[in-house]
Amino acid sequence: MIEFRGVCKAFGDEVVLNNVDFRIDPGETKIILGASGTGKSTILKLILGLIRPEAGEIIIDGRDITKLRESDLVDIRRGIGMVFQEGALFDSLSVRENVGYRLFEDGAMDESAIEEAVLRELSFVGLQDAIDKMPSQLSGGMKRRVGLARALIGSPRVVLYDEPTAGLDPITKRTILDLMIRLRDIEDVTSVFVTHDLHAATILANEYAAAEEDGSARFLPVTDPERLAANRYIMLQGGSICFEGAYRELMQSTNQYVKKFVN
Repeated sequence: MIEFRGVCKAFGDEVVLNNVDFRIDPGETKIILGASGTGKSTILKLILGLIRPEAGEIIIDGRDITKLRESDLVDIRRGIGMVFQEGALFDSLSVRENVGYRLFEDGAMDESAIEEAVLRELSFVGLQDAIDKMPSQLSGGMKRRVGLARALIGSPRVVLYDEPTAGLDPITKRTILDLMIRLRDIEDVTSVFVTHDLHAATILANEYAAAEEDGSARFLPVTDPERLAANRYIMLQGGSICFEGAYRELMQSTNQYVKKFVN
């Protein structure tokens, strides 16, 4: 689904990514860890084509997006949802208008179809009753959930998360993580989760969602080693990948930078 091949990115004299290689298979979750300023969010911007690398290839669903024109990138972005750290809602737009923004802009659907799509995604995040509210009327956690609903509009095959649990209280953080797990395990959405929150990353690796007949989900501990190994971690240091592997490998790594981060 996504592959980086020898990707290098610099801003002026500062090298942010140096010869980065990794791949993400369909339905896989890649968790990118590292301290602030290590290039985690830069990877998300590169996947979206918002910035271009100085060298290397970025393959999205078989296409090298580094060679595409801006007009061609629009089609790529339609298949990708983005969840920002603070929700990044438009203050002057209602929840309905924020969630349906992409569809309103495209102009390809009538308003009743957009309304149905917006309600579907708001129901998924448990906020259908907030459809007429303004962002100023929402709590921080509600804004994140609205941001997730907006990312899901149009049923993207890939969702990118940029520190979606940062600054949230434990209960709200758990709500966001439950939604992410449901998307991964029940909806089979490919995910890239950028975070410095090891606790959140640990929950993603050690729990899975099972669908119930009534449409709800049960969250269960992972006991199957194969399922446990399905979530892959990347640790960035100095613009390069210093670790890539499964959760147990992360916990048992002898790399001093990784050990310090884990501890």
